[in-house]
Amino acid sequence: MYEFAVTPAVTQLRRPGVTITEVTPGSVADELELRPADRIVKVNGRAVRDYLDFRFQTAGETELTFQVKKSSGETHDIEFDREESEDLGLMFEQIVPRQCANECLFCFCKGNPADARPSLFVRDEDIRLSFLYGNYTTLSSITEDEMKRIIEQRLSPQYVSVHATDLKTRAYLLGVDEKRADISDKLQRLLDNDIELHAQVVLCPEINDGPILEKTLLDLAAHFPKVVSTAVVPVALTRYNTDNRLTRVTPEFCRRTIAQVEKLQKEFRRAMGTTFAFLGDEIYIKGGIDIPTRRHYGDYPQIEDGVGMVRTFLNRFERLIRTGSGGDRISTSTRTHDLAILPNAKNPGASAPGSDFGTILTGEMFAPILREQISRYNKVRKTRLQVLAIPNTYFGGDVSVAGLLTGQDYLNVKDRIVGDFAVIPKHTIKSDEPILLDGMAFDELKRHFPVPVYALDLDDFVRFLNAL
Repeated sequence: MYEFAVTPAVTQLRRPGVTITEVTPGSVADELELRPADRIVKVNGRAVRDYLDFRFQTAGETELTFQVKKSSGETHDIEFDREESEDLGLMFEQIVPRQCANECLFCFCKGNPADARPSLFVRDEDIRLSFLYGNYTTLSSITEDEMKRIIEQRLSPQYVSVHATDLKTRAYLLGVDEKRADISDKLQRLLDNDIELHAQVVLCPEINDGPILEKTLLDLAAHFPKVVSTAVVPVALTRYNTDNRLTRVTPEFCRRTIAQVEKLQKEFRRAMGTTFAFLGDEIYIKGGIDIPTRRHYGDYPQIEDGVGMVRTFLNRFERLIRTGSGGDRISTSTRTHDLAILPNAKNPGASAPGSDFGTILTGEMFAPILREQISRYNKVRKTRLQVLAIPNTYFGGDVSVAGLLTGQDYLNVKDRIVGDFAVIPKHTIKSDEPILLDGMAFDELKRHFPVPVYALDLDDFVRFLNAL
C-alpha cells in the first residue's frame, strides 16, 4: 500500500512547479547544474504542477526551455537540446493527493482506531493516482480542469468507484446530494474521448445489492469495451464502524450475490466474450464457494482490487509443486490483499534460512487456503512448514485479510511460532518506510520475535521455498 503525505493538495496554496529530489550523476540534468531542492516551474512556457505535467510536457521534445527556481531563491531560464529518447536524469517529489470531499457511509478511514497513523486517514480523490496506481475516484467533485487534463494527457485508464447507477442510491452511499452524485455526463465525456474506465462497486447489503446491483452492472456493461471491467467487492467493517445504516456481509449474503452475478456473467460472456463483472475473492471465500478458474478472469483486469488473486496464487503454487518452479513473475502492487505473502528493499530475506522448519503467518481469511497448499508442499518436498492464522485485533470487525495485519497482531501470536524462522506478508509493511500499520517499526517487531522474520511477496516466497 503506497502512502502519501496527508496535506491536502490545494492548488492555490501550493508553490508553483515541482521539486527535484534526485539528479543522476553525469546526466543531462547534472550537466545543466540542476540540483535537489531546485523547482522546475515551467517547461517551454507552460506551467508545471507535478511530475505528470513535467513528463507530459517533455515527452518527445528535443528543444526545451526550463524555468527553474533555484534553492537559493534565484530564477533562471535554461535552454538546451537533447536526443529524443535521452533520459534527463531527474527524480521528483511525490504527488500530494487531492482530498476527497465525500462522506461515504463505508469509507474505511471511518473504521480506523483513533491512534492510527495520520496517513491512514487520508481520503484521496485524485485522477493522477488513479492513472498511476489504480486508485479509485468517485468523480463526484472532479473539476473541469481535471477533466480536461485526463483527456489532454491521455491519463487512461481511469478507475471509478460507481457503486450504483441508481442516482438516489449513489448519493446516499456517497453522502452527497443527487446533483453532485450524478457523474453520467462526466463518464460519457471520458468515453467519447476514448478514455478507458474500470469501475468498482463496494457492495453494501440492503443498500446497493439485489436489483440495484443488477441495474448497475447492466448499465456499465452497455458501455463495453470502453468500460473495460467492473469489480464488485464487499464492504469491510472494522469494530470502529458504528453506523447503523451499514449491515455486515454474511456467508448467506455472499452466496446469494454469487448466484445473482453468475447469471449476468454468463450473459456478458455470451454477448461480449468477457466475464466483465468480477466478484472479489473475499465473496467466494466467505460464501464457501470455490474460486473460479483461470479462464474466468481473462487478463485479470481487477487483480489490484482483490479480484483473482487467490486463483493466481493457486495456479502459481500448483506449478511450484508440479515442476519446482512458480512460473512467471506476478506483477502487482496490492494495497490490502492476502497474496502479499511477503522482503522490502532493505530486508530482502529471500535467501534460505538454513532450515526447512518454520511458520508462515497470514490473515484468518486466507489461512485455510494457504494451509492446504503448504500441506501439499510439505508432502512433496519433505519440508516442515506450518501456517498460522492471525486474528486482526487492531481493526477487528470483519477485517481478516493478511494485508491489514499490524505489528501488535503479530506479537500477539509470537509464542505460537514453531520452527526456526517466520514469514510475514510484505505488504503489511509500508512501501517506502519499514513500519507497520500500527506504527511499529519492522526492526522492533524482529527484536521481539523468537526467530528470524522474513517479509516476502509472492515471487520472493516462491524463491524462498525453492531454496529450502
